[in-house]
Amino acid sequence: MTYLPTFGEPGEKAQGAGAGEDAEAGFVPPTYPFDKLAALAELAQRHEGGAVDLSIGTPCDPPPALVLEALATSGSERGYPSSIGTSEYREAALAWMSRRFGVDTAGVAIAACVGTKELVAGVPHWLRLRTPARDTVLCPLVAYPTYEMGAILARCRAVAVPTRPDGTMQLSSISPEDAARALCLWVNSPGNPAGQLEDLAAVARWGRSHGVPVFSDECYIEFTWAGPGHTVLEHGPEGVIAVHSLSKRSNLAGLRAGFFAGDADLVEYLSRLRQHAGFMVPGPVQHAGAVALGDDSHVERQRATYLERLKRFAKVLSDSGIRAGIPAGSFYLWVAVPESFAAPGASGDQNPGWALTSWLAERGGVLVAPGDTYGQAGAGHVRVALVQPGDRLELVARRLATARISSAAST
Repeated sequence: MTYLPTFGEPGEKAQGAGAGEDAEAGFVPPTYPFDKLAALAELAQRHEGGAVDLSIGTPCDPPPALVLEALATSGSERGYPSSIGTSEYREAALAWMSRRFGVDTAGVAIAACVGTKELVAGVPHWLRLRTPARDTVLCPLVAYPTYEMGAILARCRAVAVPTRPDGTMQLSSISPEDAARALCLWVNSPGNPAGQLEDLAAVARWGRSHGVPVFSDECYIEFTWAGPGHTVLEHGPEGVIAVHSLSKRSNLAGLRAGFFAGDADLVEYLSRLRQHAGFMVPGPVQHAGAVALGDDSHVERQRATYLERLKRFAKVLSDSGIRAGIPAGSFYLWVAVPESFAAPGASGDQNPGWALTSWLAERGGVLVAPGDTYGQAGAGHVRVALVQPGDRLELVARRLATARISSAAST
């Protein structure tokens, strides 16, 4: 198992980058991962037409007009919203899961959350309040960094689960000791950054057999390319929570609308705690979210758009000597750095992902995310988020038309 950076025990020297010089110094927040790209953003911006930002998965396409209309006409602005979520919002979410993924919603409890990042970051702290004897968060080896950060903020151990060559978690590698200390297991399918699809039935079985709650982050479920999308709730709600967001599905990242659903005991506990803490999705957002969840046509259009962009940009990179394949899911390309690559002017200690990121910023005026943003095991990759419109992607294609990695490697 890999132990990710986190706090030591009370009185011990902190172990993680950004965790402070020692226990007495207190917690020092690390630099936010994407803020590290500031210098490369300036380099990319020098190109005519400016920088094309494919580093962060922020949707750039417009949300559905019917959702914007609903946002402006909810009539719910005056009163405090329900923390657990309005009946309209929760029923729309359950109907969506039943309609799109065939989930039997009988016995499935559901509650609203403010987007899903705040939930991901908060779960370790809240579960440790409930079970103080446990102190470990299990998460994928290469993953969305908030799984680890949630553990750090809760003063827990973040333990990375090794992965197979296809990026899926190797659950058999989790030691009995780590399983016994685990507060939860995070799974992400389709995965960020690599787009892998987990065996959610196996994950649910592992969690139940070890008494470990499984939290399944499924925010890219609508963008599954290798067959239909799947949710952990297809295998029943006992001991599992599916986490969903409208940010990617409906281009509503700015509204912070999400929900979590599954095991009734877990949902009730988290909902009651969050009610005391004042976590509430605004009323107009809940109404607009219910409208968005009731409409599938805009999602089908967005699916076609993302798939076309993935195919187009994979070819752009391949033409420059950078092999890129279409993922099983998500709207990211997880690109291995060519072995022959050496960025012009790169320092000798620069890892491959940062070297390729620098080269793409200099030659293509495009920002991507270095792979170590998602864990040191990702250092040999970069992630490309296909969120920009076609004309901006074509701008990068023109810039890279005369740039090839093979020539860069010998520069």
